Amino acid sequence: MRIQGREYAYKTGKPCGVFILNWRRVRDGVYSLDDCELFERTEKWFKEHLPEPPFYGKDNDNPQGAVTYFKTEKFDDMREQADILMSLLDKYKIPYDIVYTDYIGKIIYEDDYQVAVIDE
Repeated sequence: MRIQGREYAYKTGKPCGVFILNWRRVRDGVYSLDDCELFERTEKWFKEHLPEPPFYGKDNDNPQGAVTYFKTEKFDDMREQADILMSLLDKYKIPYDIVYTDYIGKIIYEDDYQVAVIDE
């Protein structure tokens, strides 16, 4: 399962994920100060509770252009926090889609909560 926007990430050429969609609004000054802080707290929660794939690294370099999907069987552990991210998108009328698929590509990373994939 992936929460993704209808705008594309320059590194992957794929639709942006929920974190980048929100981060771009923080960067561009779209969100109010309170909403920026809410995003930052929520992102911090994910960083503390969800392993970060090693290909992101310090500079978010992602050389293979991988995208991540949540594992549906573990998503309930994150639902409350993910709902915050989606509520911010809803508040500012930023379109996004929730994609469920069994055909995600070649898995290059996996942990208990997510997989990262590239095109096969």
